[in-house]
Amino acid sequence: MLRLIWSFVYLSMYLILSIPSLRKAQKVSLSERSTVEKDQEIHTIPKKWARSFLHTTGSSVKVINKAGLPNGPVVLVSNHEGNFDIPVLIGYVEKPFGLMSKVEVKKVPLIRDWMEVMSCLFVDRKNRRQAVAALKQGVKQLKDGHSLLVFPEGTRSLGKGIGEFKSGSVRIAKDAEVPIVPIVISGTAAIFERQKPAIKPSQVTISILPEITRDEVISLDQKELNSILHEKMKEEWERISTSGI
Repeated sequence: MLRLIWSFVYLSMYLILSIPSLRKAQKVSLSERSTVEKDQEIHTIPKKWARSFLHTTGSSVKVINKAGLPNGPVVLVSNHEGNFDIPVLIGYVEKPFGLMSKVEVKKVPLIRDWMEVMSCLFVDRKNRRQAVAALKQGVKQLKDGHSLLVFPEGTRSLGKGIGEFKSGSVRIAKDAEVPIVPIVISGTAAIFERQKPAIKPSQVTISILPEITRDEVISLDQKELNSILHEKMKEEWERISTSGI
């Protein structure tokens, strides 16, 4: 329980102290610099926050990068174990990215502001028109050079494997004609979800799989692409879980 209290006190303090950096990041986002340069600078503080926030839980992270991350915008597709997936991925995936989040997060001051400057998208699943508009905005951001993270399961698995993917999970990559980078994450549910309300240290593994290339994304139909992606990630999750790597 003490770890839980300390982690969220730390989060609150960090957000308040980050306000000057947030103002600077907002100015950077409006500058004439390249997208790559802007994203690298804007994401510096979130990456530091994410790593230090995870450190308060006593957890450690191992990154397995099997092919390196491609240059240019990509759609990062990750399984979703628990609430700590986001800080783990922000902190330890080298490529800056925005993410698709439920619209309710917009009610949280400072977190909302940082997410906006990081080119995140807010999706209202109860409002189809707004959800479609958010997906179109995501396609535009990818074409503008920003990368984007999606959780195709749509809900947390709590560390019980990889669930079924939503049918439209790869559509944004197809519409933007960008590569997909599969990411398999294991161990985050053990930090919080499995022993609520306590927080316990966990060994987290992130496996970054070889990309599904732009040409493959364009040539495969949506259903086939979804199936291939799911199979690759399921196989890697089972390998990590069995080997303990």
